[in-house]
Amino acid sequence: MSGSTGPTGQEQPEEVLEHSVTPLIWACTLGGRMFVRGMTRVTLSGALDSIPKDGPLILASNHASNLDGPLTGSWLTPAMGRRIHWMGKKEMFDWPVIGWLATNGGIHPVDRSKADVGAFRLATRILAEGGALFVFPEGTRSPTGELQEARDGIAVLALRSGAPVVPIGIAGSHAVWPKGQRLPHPGGRVTVRIGEPFNLGDLVPPDTDRRAIKAIATTILMERIAALLPPGQRGAYAKPAPARFPVAIPPGPSPEG
Repeated sequence: MSGSTGPTGQEQPEEVLEHSVTPLIWACTLGGRMFVRGMTRVTLSGALDSIPKDGPLILASNHASNLDGPLTGSWLTPAMGRRIHWMGKKEMFDWPVIGWLATNGGIHPVDRSKADVGAFRLATRILAEGGALFVFPEGTRSPTGELQEARDGIAVLALRSGAPVVPIGIAGSHAVWPKGQRLPHPGGRVTVRIGEPFNLGDLVPPDTDRRAIKAIATTILMERIAALLPPGQRGAYAKPAPARFPVAIPPGPSPEG
């Protein structure tokens, strides 16, 4: 399989993807749980048992805090028993220690200043190889904790790959570590609600105009996430989903994770 073309025009070797949960990832998971528990109390609820244990999978969540990545990775990796691949901002890879952990922990760089075709191709390959991909459709953290308008790349990826999507709503993380704050504010409670898996292609009306399909699919996806959040965090997707797009609401909170 050929690689991508680098800035010099020469063929670059294709990244070798590891799909197993390595000892480093298990260690990061343990460390992440200790770190997050030092900041806040965590409650995990919803359709956790419905998350597929194998095969291609997209995990899609709102994003309002630096806490979101360590929180979801540390709780979902052991619960799923499988490696999660992440798409993260390329700037992260320049940070000491963090960059090394990202490179070896399943995080792949994305250039958020443009439509990163290479990152989209890599995400497509991860799913084609039966991997689990975690994404934040908004593309960046919300400054208020409310859902922002999402980019349509994730919806396109879900439609083209046919991979099931698991919506995730993280409530309260913005109060612990809001965007713009260098350090967290320990306290409070963060709730992670897992929605039922769904196939995005099954929910898009068959007569949808091709020019509108990306926007409609993105709205359907984000309304699934919004339904898992408290009203104050639904933001741009606070309007109830149309009746033809039924939303599965998970059961109430489970014991602290």
